[in-house]
Amino acid sequence: MPSSPRRRATLPAWIARHPDPPRLARARWMLMGLFALNGITFSSWLARLPAVRDALALTEAEIGGVLLFGAAGALVTVPFAGALCLRIGSAWAIRLGGIAFAVAYLLIGLGPALRSVPVLAAGLAVSGVAFAILNVPLNLESARVERRLGRTVLPQFHAAFSIGAVGGSLLGAAAAALGVGLLVQFTGVAIASLVWRLAAVRHLLPPDAAPELDRVEVAVRSRRRSPGAALGAWLEPRTLLLGVVVLAAALSEGAANDWLSLGVVDAFGVTEASGALVFAAFVSAMTAVRLLGARAVDTYGRVPVLRASGAVALVGLVAFALAPSLPLAVAGAIAWGSGAALAVPLAVAAASEDPLRAAGRVSVITSFSSFASLVAPPLLGLLAHDVGIRPALLTIAVPLALALLVAGSVRQQRDDVAETGRTAVADAVPVRERVEAMPPELEVRA
Repeated sequence: MPSSPRRRATLPAWIARHPDPPRLARARWMLMGLFALNGITFSSWLARLPAVRDALALTEAEIGGVLLFGAAGALVTVPFAGALCLRIGSAWAIRLGGIAFAVAYLLIGLGPALRSVPVLAAGLAVSGVAFAILNVPLNLESARVERRLGRTVLPQFHAAFSIGAVGGSLLGAAAAALGVGLLVQFTGVAIASLVWRLAAVRHLLPPDAAPELDRVEVAVRSRRRSPGAALGAWLEPRTLLLGVVVLAAALSEGAANDWLSLGVVDAFGVTEASGALVFAAFVSAMTAVRLLGARAVDTYGRVPVLRASGAVALVGLVAFALAPSLPLAVAGAIAWGSGAALAVPLAVAAASEDPLRAAGRVSVITSFSSFASLVAPPLLGLLAHDVGIRPALLTIAVPLALALLVAGSVRQQRDDVAETGRTAVADAVPVRERVEAMPPELEVRA
């Protein structure tokens, strides 16, 4: 018997055994590579944030204001990303986002080189747009792979992001130690990332080569191309609660991304490279839990795992903020990263259970993430200016506690995914075509 009976029970046997293993494996590894690439590009920028601050002579409050442009770009774009993905398809959405990312990182490199805050802000705004465009199709395609496999694997895709983030942090630390210019680093990242995305996207699972459950997605794209169809998810209470979980996770992870290395440098008087290494420890802990946590989710369920990990994140955050010494702060950062690992992938998995509505729901919960990125940088920057970076981070404890209260929203729904697929196919596919395509198990039931 499979190790995940709860998950397997939602899928008929013919779906579980249908996928072409080589094609599915290629799609899975390609998606992991794209998640890793996002982590590399993201962390290579964040690891050089102290250098950007010094090059432009910015205060903590001013840094928070500049970071606001990236969050604003994402917030404006992400509500429509699901509709865009339905209209042009995942592959073209990834291509479009990849081009936007390359332009963004060229601008981010030019900003400090030209001593121009507006150029840097423009680059961050474009990067926010690019991230919003990329985030939805990557999560949707990963959810498709998870449905085919019939077991929890979404945390592993997000682990790939974390692995890439470790690599990006180390890249940034090495570049800082070697004195590599910001323009040189970000130009290289822009070119390499564009080539990587354009080459990898052709390995996505094609909808027309999928079983009946993915023929639903073909029908959805032909019948639900208007933005209003995807925006309807904003009226669903469960989706909004999932958004709260993602909001807290985004505040937690985003605060670490933006302020952890700076907090270490300022509080303990260490070098920029040392601050980047502490951030790498945070991301490494997050990666390990995402790689190992999938088995725990299948064994114990989403809700208990989310509650336990949320409590660990809360304790780790408080420990980091109040630690009197660098070793204790590092230990707190590791606990913080470990606890923050699973909230987003579990929420994405919950939002993607119904393939008919996955695009709209994923867009909604990622909108909460973008809102968190919009609000947190300026508020934390203002607080950090008055009380210091680490004490300011304690404010993140409030949304983390709230997420613990609504953790039950990630519980897997009892609706039969296979029944959803059969109903949608019945609405979209002619009767003769349905009968010819019907698997043996369903013919017996009929």
